[in-house]
Amino acid sequence: MRAHDRRVEQYTVGDVARMSGVSVRTLHHYDEIGLLSPQGRTAANHRRYSAADLDRLRRILFYRALDFGLDDIAAVLADPNARTDDHLRRQHRLLRQRQARTQALLGAVEREIEARRAGISLSPEEQWEIFGTEHFAEYSSAAGRWWDHPDRRQGKQHPTAAYTRDDWLEIKSEADANIAAFAAAIAAGEPATGPVAMRAAEEHRAHIARWFHDCSHDQHVEVAASYVSEPTDVEEWDSVAPGFARYVHDAILANARRARDTGQSTV
Repeated sequence: MRAHDRRVEQYTVGDVARMSGVSVRTLHHYDEIGLLSPQGRTAANHRRYSAADLDRLRRILFYRALDFGLDDIAAVLADPNARTDDHLRRQHRLLRQRQARTQALLGAVEREIEARRAGISLSPEEQWEIFGTEHFAEYSSAAGRWWDHPDRRQGKQHPTAAYTRDDWLEIKSEADANIAAFAAAIAAGEPATGPVAMRAAEEHRAHIARWFHDCSHDQHVEVAASYVSEPTDVEEWDSVAPGFARYVHDAILANARRARDTGQSTV
């Protein structure tokens, strides 16, 4: 795709269009507005793009992908003090910010999917009023993930489908109290295998059994795995207290072992 003079790399507008995926018409437009004017011309006045021109095009396309307007891109690239490394660092920062926004949107959509799968009959306004940006995914996953197993669901409607706004307010109040109990145990230095943490774990199991589905100690151990299986969930729970996700997981396992050892294990 190089021009005939190979001593200096030069590319035709067609070459650049094929390499970049940008149409010839767009490349002509970039030239007309001064955003990307190739450094070379043939005797017949045909455009010839150099390696430096291609580098500039790459920067333009990066900024376009970040939704910059052409005027904004021109202003950024016109900065005489900005080096290639400066552009790369700026683009890296902007991509990180976009990634964070995308993750937040994904989380919101996933929570909505969980809510609908669990049959939660709250309007979006009620969901926001009750749960805000708190751990709604935990309530819906407790309601949904276990129930979604075909051997347990068997075509039946999930019990949460009939819950009212007041029911969900009570559920959240109980769940918040349970979260606070675990956080207080961590703050007090209580071991996850100790009686305080195991009491909180038993309250957690009772909460699930009361509102979502039967929850034996063995089933509760399966629920515990959800706290540490997904890095994004771990990060969210650890915002409550350092090590929160692993602490709850370990406390649930310790409570299940105690129940088995004392003959109190539910099946």
